[in-house]
Parts: sequence; C-alpha cells; structure tokens
Amino acid sequence: MRLISPLLKHMVYPLLSGSGFLHHVAGRGGLSVLTYHGVLPEGYQSSDSFLDGNLVSAKSFRQQLRWLRTHYRVVPPEDVLAWLKQGAELPPRSVLLTCDDGLLNTLTDMLPILREEGLPCLFFITGMSAGEVPRMLWYEELYLSLVSARSGPVSFESLGIQTDLGALPQRRSLWWELVRKLSQREPRERDSFVQNARVQCRLAEVGEDARTSDDGGRRRFFLLTRTQLKQLAASGMCIGAHTMSHPLLSQQRVESALMEMQESRRTLENLLGKRVWAFAYPFGDPSSFTSRDIQLAELAGFQCAFRNFGGGFGARLPHFAIPRVHVSAEMGPAEFEAHVSGFHQLLRGRAKAEQDLAMMVSLGISA
Repeated sequence: MRLISPLLKHMVYPLLSGSGFLHHVAGRGGLSVLTYHGVLPEGYQSSDSFLDGNLVSAKSFRQQLRWLRTHYRVVPPEDVLAWLKQGAELPPRSVLLTCDDGLLNTLTDMLPILREEGLPCLFFITGMSAGEVPRMLWYEELYLSLVSARSGPVSFESLGIQTDLGALPQRRSLWWELVRKLSQREPRERDSFVQNARVQCRLAEVGEDARTSDDGGRRRFFLLTRTQLKQLAASGMCIGAHTMSHPLLSQQRVESALMEMQESRRTLENLLGKRVWAFAYPFGDPSSFTSRDIQLAELAGFQCAFRNFGGGFGARLPHFAIPRVHVSAEMGPAEFEAHVSGFHQLLRGRAKAEQDLAMMVSLGISA
C-alpha cells in the first residue's frame, strides 16, 4: 500500500474526483462523519508532523468547508441524533462535522471559520476544560518533554523503565509505551509522573516551554478553559464528552473507564446546563477501546459514541461505534473527497473489509 499510495493521492483520486465519479459513489446514501482536531494557529511554526499532523491549516479548513457546503449537506448534530434515535430523515449526502480534544485553537481559529461559512460542528471536550487554569493534554506534554530532552539515560522506576534517550524514532516508541502504561494509572498519578518527567528531562515548567511561550504556541497546545468552553457553547456549537483525562480506555480497569465517561458527561452538563448526549473514544483507533468500552458508553448515559476510523458514505453506523473520517494535515482535496465519499474505504478491498468486520465482531459492534 505504501507503493501505491502516492499514485492514489496524486493521480487516481484527482482523476476520479474531476470526473465526478467520487460524488456518484457518495450517492449510496447514509451519513459521512468527519473528525478534526483543530486548526494550526497563525504564528505557530510546526516542526514535527508526527506531533501536529492531526491539525489542518486555516486555508485547508476553509476550502474543505466550502467544498462540503457546495457538494453535500452539512447537518446539525441534533438532526443526526433524531435520525439515530427517532428515525427522522436526513437529506441526501448528509455530512456531520466533529472535532476532538477541545484545544484553544478550536475557539480562536476554528470557530470563526465555521461561523463565516455558517456550518455547525460537534465538539468533543474533556473534563480538563472544567477549570480556569490553562492545561495541556498530558500525553502531548509528555511527548514534548521526551523529544526536547538531551540524549542520555532516563529512569522511570515507577513504571519499570530504564533506558537511554537516543534518536527521535526511539523517543517516539518510548513515548507510546509510557502512554499505554500511564493510561492504567489514575489521573493525579499520571499528571505527577508527567511533571516529574519534565524535571528528569531537565526542562522548564509548561508555561516557560519554548513551544508554548507565545500566543501561537498557547493556542496550539493549551486546552479550553471553563470560560472559553462556555463561549464555544454559546456560539451555537454542540458539545460532546471525550472522557475526563483522555486515557487509552482499553488499558483501564472497568471502574476507571466508566468513571472517565460518566464524570465527563456530568461535569460538562453541570458546567453548560445542557444535555451531553454524544461521546468520542479518546484516540479512537481499534486498539484504544474494546467491546467493554462500547457497553460502558451506553451505560454512562450517552445516546451514541464515535470512533476515529472507517468513515465515509456507505459505512455501517452502529450507534456506539459510529465511524468517522479522520481529516489530517496531509490530506489534499481529491483525497479528502475520496474519504468523504467512502471510496477510499471501499478501495481497501474485500480482504481488508473482512478484517474490519472481524474486528467489529470482536468489539461487539452491530449495525
């Protein structure tokens, strides 16, 4: 697939898009759900595509919204809920916009574009936005610590890890191992570990970090505060829950996973005075949640839940594992249409479709 991918991106998808074929494929009906993670703020200079690849440029975001508005029908989240729960009809070629994590740039850089284009979006927010002190996602803070530290030995005795910090790929591998292990810990213990890691890596406090020392960096890395979240909700955007602290749910005990879901819903409802009916699994890939977590999402009081893969028109839409198209920074216009239309997923072939079906069965997912 690596060998054919450039051919698809730069030749096949543009040809099919220009011919109108992809728009025809999308006519199979259903719903296409897209997920963003924010917009790269003006003034922020990205130097790590691994870190920033989930965020799109303001120019690309505006172009994608205008294209969707021209060729599809971007529908309000509440209409999708009525469709799922009450059997209400959706217009042909309906698209739902969603955005995960609740970074500050969703308010400062993303919302203005949505309002200019007159389009709604469902934002999934963590419980970390319930306070007034600006915070970062713990796993991004940990990543910055590891990649910024000098080469040399590090020891994380509480997790049984002793190693040397070497080349960037090795640091990224260590980072993901730590994310998996720390997801098993309680949030306070996890936060304490991240702060101790900064000390061991001989780095400054978060507010003094080079990447968060200016306005662009703060909008890139900091989460919404309580006041800012209220501003986002007051703009007419819909708010969903994304757990309290964004762990890998698959690594947690059942009690902890349920608490992460329930408390995030209750916290946001108390803060906003509105029902929070939608949930998005943190990370959202097949390894990040299990059939147990699908059951817990319903038990936690949500009406539906979203994963972060397998999206596009024609996809099955189980209420507690709704697939989404993950929009990335590297996705060009034709590739974007191929994903939205469902053709990219279709092109993966019967063998891959059977693997996906087996995965869905193992997760307990049904249409």
